[in-house]
Amino acid sequence: MPRSAQPSRSEAAGPLIRVRRSKIHGSGVFALCAIPRGTRVIEYVGERVSHAEADRRYEGRPVNDAHTFLFIVDHRTVVDAGVGGNEARYINHSCKPNCETEVTRGRIWVRARRRILPGEELAYDYSIGRDADDPPDVDEVFRCRCGAPRCRGTMLVGRPPRRKK
Repeated sequence: MPRSAQPSRSEAAGPLIRVRRSKIHGSGVFALCAIPRGTRVIEYVGERVSHAEADRRYEGRPVNDAHTFLFIVDHRTVVDAGVGGNEARYINHSCKPNCETEVTRGRIWVRARRRILPGEELAYDYSIGRDADDPPDVDEVFRCRCGAPRCRGTMLVGRPPRRKK
């Protein structure tokens, strides 16, 4: 396991997570053992780039392709886990997440919001922002597949911005 992917316990105790096929979407990250609430499960790592570089890398992709491994750190920095990333890039979105992310001193951590049981898929709310120039079908592009009872149907947050006439 890469140094940056080490969980907050010793290697001798064994890994906390494993990537495998997900019912939510594609690959997912699953607990191998009980993970206590508040545990820093994994650091989200990858190449650190500017927002302009992140936009450039993904500008040629089809409008309906929402699959990226980008995570915004701050107004200057984006982590592209598609380059040098670890297992954290496979944690899926959920409207009722068992994890949350925190940015501390420029590092992105995935933390357990509650006790996670062995075999349970880890998920956090992506909380993707909306932009005025989003395509009309943006909610379908970022459709949520979490299956939570109160699923909002999209990984996006907030109401769509008013479009200028």
